[in-house]
Amino acid sequence: MSKKGKVLVTGGCGYIGSHTIIDLLENGFEVVSIDNLVRSKSLTIDRIDKITGTKIKNYVVDLCDFDATKAVFAAEPNIEGIIHFAALKSVPESVEKPLLYYKNNIESLVNLLQLANEFSIKSFVFSSSCSVYGNATDLPVTEQTPLTDAESPYAHTKQIGEAIIKAQAKKSNTKFILLRYFNPVGAHESGDIGEDTTDVITAVVPRITGTAIGKFPLFTVLGTDYPTRDGSCIRDYIHVMDIANAHTKALEYAAQEKNSEVEIFNLGTGNGVTVLEAIQSFERVGGQKLNYKLGDRRAGDVVAIYADNQKAVTQLGWQIKRDLDTMMRTAWVWEQKMYGK
Repeated sequence: MSKKGKVLVTGGCGYIGSHTIIDLLENGFEVVSIDNLVRSKSLTIDRIDKITGTKIKNYVVDLCDFDATKAVFAAEPNIEGIIHFAALKSVPESVEKPLLYYKNNIESLVNLLQLANEFSIKSFVFSSSCSVYGNATDLPVTEQTPLTDAESPYAHTKQIGEAIIKAQAKKSNTKFILLRYFNPVGAHESGDIGEDTTDVITAVVPRITGTAIGKFPLFTVLGTDYPTRDGSCIRDYIHVMDIANAHTKALEYAAQEKNSEVEIFNLGTGNGVTVLEAIQSFERVGGQKLNYKLGDRRAGDVVAIYADNQKAVTQLGWQIKRDLDTMMRTAWVWEQKMYGK
């Protein structure tokens, strides 16, 4: 038993999950992972080992299978906290296959909440998203910003997930923390782990680095007629290791039992960056011009969103340590190491 207890990370072989495991291990937690490897790779466990010197156990289990998931809890006594990342997350795919997203993202959460109750788990951190705010009219968004209609089934599953947790929290002794991420990007500074997607890559930064390395012939800026400073969408990009550390801080915060049944925190830098500005940052750190064109808007995209992160900074003691150029540089180092030059 580690000095800070055992944490179950679902989706531990995924992008944010794997980086969070590194941060947890470096901060004295013991970690067990569940990941069915549908959208991730088992060699992620080896990459975590290379960076931290710790080989964690990953159970290849589908969280929608209640009995198989319960067997993990039975095999791993003394789990004190759960960080629940595992979910399908592609906005365009969710528009094409809504039922797949509702079944996977909601059923897995319900099963996990049932087991958290049964096994008296002390704290539960839920991976939510800024997409729950929809097209927010007032920026930056705070945790009190009203949620508007979701722009995609993916975003709706996060809204539903939050609502289910709030209802369950009233009947549970578990402390719940909902972390609403903005746009996690970049890679671990070692360049040994990063975003290794097996599905269609639609996120801006992996598309930029993928185009630069030659995986994609062209980067398309999706929409240039938005009411923003250069016509392209505005997002709040945040380095994945800064996001990872917020999960460690959330567990430490929950352990102090300061929080009410459910606490919500925005995780963003507080700075909105346009797609064209992200391209300019890449060109600066990558030392090359990106092959891109201007295209039409994409269904499901919000115009602009960025965070007010003061609650996380003050209550969790969270610090943002990496700027946009660092995000781009680490993403580019990872891309070259993985695919490349």
